[in-house]
Amino acid sequence: MKYTYSFLLLVLGCLVLGGCSATPYVSQKIDGVSFVASGDTLVQKDIDPVLRVGANHAAIMPFGFVRDLDNPQLYFNAERQWYGERYEGAKQYIEALHQNGIKVMVKPHIWIGRGTFTGDMQMKSDADWVAFEKSYREFILLYAKLAQETGAELFCIGTELYNFVNERPDFWNSLIAEVREVYTGKLTYAENWDKVDKVNFWSQLDYIGADAYYPVSEAETPTIAEAKAGWQPHKQMFVALSRKHNKPVLFTEFGYRSADYAGKEPWVSDRHEGKMNAAAQVNLYEALFEEFWNEPWFAGGFVWKWFPNHERTSSQENNRFTPQGKPAEEVLKKWFQKT
Repeated sequence: MKYTYSFLLLVLGCLVLGGCSATPYVSQKIDGVSFVASGDTLVQKDIDPVLRVGANHAAIMPFGFVRDLDNPQLYFNAERQWYGERYEGAKQYIEALHQNGIKVMVKPHIWIGRGTFTGDMQMKSDADWVAFEKSYREFILLYAKLAQETGAELFCIGTELYNFVNERPDFWNSLIAEVREVYTGKLTYAENWDKVDKVNFWSQLDYIGADAYYPVSEAETPTIAEAKAGWQPHKQMFVALSRKHNKPVLFTEFGYRSADYAGKEPWVSDRHEGKMNAAAQVNLYEALFEEFWNEPWFAGGFVWKWFPNHERTSSQENNRFTPQGKPAEEVLKKWFQKT
């Protein structure tokens, strides 16, 4: 059985000090990809590259939409949405992945018009919050029931919704209980990187979920050593959080652009067409895997992001997040196939 040096020190410290909060142990890592929805059904040629890279999980992401915060209504499962973003498509994706032995996390997302970041969502009145909660509950329960029907292994109750989570705790407590009534698999929530330690319901879930876009280096092309050093304060936070709640940590999203300064503000996702920097992406991937994938309290994660049309994606030179067709894909393959 393989343990890291830091974990052995933690155990020794607990023994010397006479006990401490439990630390969970994860035996098999979640080696996952975040599968981008498309307008078409998922076919075998779309899944084969996921198998080749060694992924054992995929996140399927149905979407809901809010026009703007003057209209607190969530719209979802509409015919005008892409096939993969609505119920019918998510069901077909899950079934096709399961037929290939790939486990699934159903991870609903919402999008707000006028460029509002979901974590900053703020309603103007209690009545608006109640109206939004009604449609959000319907959204989440629809896909929780789909996850149960299809045997999806994980379900994520929300993605990057900190203000909502912080201001409406009673709603979230009741939602978690309602989801548990219809879905018997593992639950998580995906919080934005800078608010993970502020979520108040981790003890009610099975995984502490982080969209892990942590700043780790200000260098144009970080070395592996620089990026690993940059991870240390964030990693210490995760160790403490995992011990506090006795829950494993799951990176519900992780990844880097193949661009200069990709470790400085990894959350930046605009479409600027700068030059490629494949070395930066490779080094940042390698540092993350070296720091986390051997830790017993770490459950694994889902790389952001993976497109169904692998041949087209991997033939396009771009500096965006996907590792497809780039040297970073080989880093994924190396780590996924060893865990």
